Parts: sequence; structure tokens; C-alpha cells
Amino acid sequence: MADDYDVIIVGSGAGGGTLAHRLAPSGKRVLILERGDWLPREAENWDAGAVFVDNRYVSADTWFDHEGKAFQPQIHYYVGGATKFYGAALYRLRLLDFGELTHHGGTSPAWPVGYDVFEPYYTQAEQLYQVHGARGEDPTDPPSDSPYPFPPVSHEPRIQQLFDDLGRAGLHPFHAPCGVMLDEARPERSACIRCATCDGFPCLVHAKSDADVIAVRPSLLHDNVRLIRNAHVRRLETDASGRTVTSVVADVDGREERFSASIVVVSAGAANSAKLLLSSGSDAHPRGLANGSDQVGRNYVFHNSRAFLAVSLEKNDTRFQKTLGLNDYYFGDDDFGYPMGNVQMVGKSSAPMYRGEKPLETKLAPTLALKDVADRAVDFWLSTEDLPSPDNRVTLDLDGNIVLSYTPNNREPLEQLYHRVKKHLSHLGMHPHHLIPRDVYMKNDIPVAGCAHQAGTVRFGHDPQTSVLDTDCKAHDVDNLYVVDASFFPSIGAVNPALTVMANALRVGDHLLERLG
Repeated sequence: MADDYDVIIVGSGAGGGTLAHRLAPSGKRVLILERGDWLPREAENWDAGAVFVDNRYVSADTWFDHEGKAFQPQIHYYVGGATKFYGAALYRLRLLDFGELTHHGGTSPAWPVGYDVFEPYYTQAEQLYQVHGARGEDPTDPPSDSPYPFPPVSHEPRIQQLFDDLGRAGLHPFHAPCGVMLDEARPERSACIRCATCDGFPCLVHAKSDADVIAVRPSLLHDNVRLIRNAHVRRLETDASGRTVTSVVADVDGREERFSASIVVVSAGAANSAKLLLSSGSDAHPRGLANGSDQVGRNYVFHNSRAFLAVSLEKNDTRFQKTLGLNDYYFGDDDFGYPMGNVQMVGKSSAPMYRGEKPLETKLAPTLALKDVADRAVDFWLSTEDLPSPDNRVTLDLDGNIVLSYTPNNREPLEQLYHRVKKHLSHLGMHPHHLIPRDVYMKNDIPVAGCAHQAGTVRFGHDPQTSVLDTDCKAHDVDNLYVVDASFFPSIGAVNPALTVMANALRVGDHLLERLG
């Protein structure tokens, strides 16, 4: 068996990487086991065809839906995890998201701890991940005693025009909180160059605030932190009582190796964390490790979302487009008294992202060539809350493969939100009939494969009968097992989950430092 550690962290993304950063200065012996490798720095990082059409960086994993149909999940295994490709939109959950909320399609449950517990850690996470933003513009912004650590990323002219137009229409657009290493006051010193290849692309110049660059690499400057790459953790083994994880079993470059630590933290993503626990069953845990509640894998959520481009009457030469958000309808309006959700920009689409087939060109815009569409496109992302259901879940087939069973719910708020956005855009210089869903022109054939915001399979709570983890994210059934990715979420709200994962990792990190003494 390999040398003992104080803490083993499985996964190096928003949860695992941030936790390592919190633990690194303590001198505690920390081992990070990452399934992937360093993401290669190469010209293809910024090649839209390579990234979006060829799926150059997407895992070759095969998952199955509830009907047994195979699909390739849009998932990435690299140091830094999903943050290597995220748009770095770092929102706090809204204050009311932490309480029970009545939705059109059912109820979103309350969290076992409130926003007040997370607030100081949100502030710390925003500082660590260099978030740019402006407090007070967004009417749903939760309370904070601290400003954003960096000024908001400025809008380019076409987005500033949209910002102004929305304001004149009586809405409250805001500068989206964004984690980039940008210095607009001193561009000659800025790592970020405001390129058009941020959202969905890896950053070739390491200027995106991802968990690799922000958290893992600085952690490795401490001699007490070790990273093993290409380490696919297969199972966790416990002592006879089942109360203590004694071995982390991993394939490392094709060899089986065992590692042990006082504390084991799982942060492999909601689907893979559930898979690891379900794969680690034993006599003491016949339904899977830490699964006495039969809740491991259940309540998978990943947002009801719709991405689309609007074809503008004028050209949109914006490069860094993801600077605007709108939450006026987050909790509903006078005509629809249920929460709807968040509107934000996504990265600027380009002609190579479109598949380029003649029928597609006709579907996109009968009077415009694909390049003309790209030149005039303004790209939006709508995100509404899907509700946890015990039947929306991760299970394993007889070969140990992930089976992701998911039936959509609470879909009406997305239609209501889309209707409102479409109505506004038709008055703001957009072709009213040219709002094109992204799945028309991108390779995204199976909605459930888009799992960037996956959450909820290993929920935390007070009751061991209805949750897997306690409020410190420790397994109820196992004394030294923690989970810090988004699988701990009881609900997902309607904003990007990354900042909440980061804040929680810092919170759990403080708990672990106190426990280790």
C-alpha cells in the first residue's frame, strides 16, 4: 500500500481543487487523485471545429439512458475538471434558493443550512477565483458585506447597446459575475485578452479562473501536496465495521494501486461520485458505500436550459460576449407567479460551430449564409430549475456502466421565460423569427448528455434516512468519508453551480482543518 496521507481527494475540479488549495498551507499531507492529465496546450484549444464539432476534449465514456440507449456524455477528464471548459460565470445562489420554493411543477426543497452559512465562503471563493462583477445591479442579488474583488467586465458595443435597450424597456440587466484574469485598466499586464474562445473552450493563455490554474497549481507549490494524474479511482474499501474507509483503489497508468488516508474526500462530479459509491458496496454496505438511506444516485438535477442565437439586424462584432445577465423573471412576474430563472449570454458563436449542411443553412436563416448568421448572431442561455426526483437517478448496469435515468420536469417556466425574452428581443433589433435553438446547429443530439451542471446525487441533510451526507458533507454512514462536488446539492436553483461548489469546498476545508487539528 502507498504511504498514508492525512487527506485523499478524488478529483481536482471546482470542489476537489478548491479544497486542496484550502488545505495546502496547513502542512497536512494531501494527495489528489485525478482521472485525467494536464489538458494539452495546443492550437486546437481555440479551434471551434476541434472543440465543438470533433469533440476533441470530450471523454470517450459511454453512458446509457433509462431505455438502454448508449450516449457520449459531454464530460471532460483533466486537471481542473469541468472548470477547464466552463464559461466562468460565478453566481451565488439567490437567498430564497436556500429555502423551500413552490414551482409550477412542484417543490424545491430547503437546504439544511442557510445562505448566512455560505455567505462568508462565497466572498472567499469570489476572491480566490478573481470574480469580476458589480453589486446592486441585479435586483435578486443576495446580501453581501463585501464588493466583488474586481470591477465588472465591460460590455463591448453591441452588448452595451442591448444592456441599454433592456434598461429602457424597464428591466434590470447587470454585469454577469465572471472569473477571468482580466485587467482592463492595464491591458499590457492583463493575462486575459478578451478572446472569443472562452466559454466552452480551454484557455490557451491560462487566463480563465479555472480550478487547475487558480487552485491546483498553487497547491502543488507546497511540498505536502501531491497530485497523481491518470489515476482512475475504481472503489473505496472499508474496515469490517464499514465505518472507516481504509483503502482508495485506483488504476494508475494501467496498474492497480491502493492509497490510504485519515480522511477521504470524493469530488468526481455528481454522476461519477455516485458511481464510485455504488461500486464500493460490501457486506457492511450492501447497496453501495454510504447508501443506508438508498439515496445515493437519486435526485439527479442539471437545469432546464435552452441556448439559442438571435439573428440581429446589425452585425455583432463582439468577441467576449458573456458579460450580461438578467434575473427580472428569476422568481416570476405578475403573469406567472412561479420562479422562471436566469438569462445570460454565452460565448459568441462562429461559423465553424455550425455544421454547415445546406438543410441546416435553410433552417438557420433562409436569406443568410452561415457566415452572415455568425456575423449577426447574439447568443443567449436560459436556465430554469429542474426539481429533484428520486426517480431521476444514477444507477449501474451489470458491467458497472453508468445508467442515467432522467425524465424532465418543471418545463413550463422555461417556456414562459423564453416567451418573455423573445418578446423583448423582437423589439430590440433582432429578427423575431430567427431565434435559433443551439441544438439545431451544434452536436448536442441527446439533451441528457449535456451534463455540465450536474448535481444532487449525494445530498446533504440532517436526517440519515433521507440524505447521504450531514451538514459538514460527511457521510452519515462512514466516519471519514466526505463529498464536495455538486452532488451534495438538495436543489440547484437557476444559476451556474460552480461558485457554490467552490464556497462549500472552502467551508468543508475549514471543518477538516479543525478536525485534523
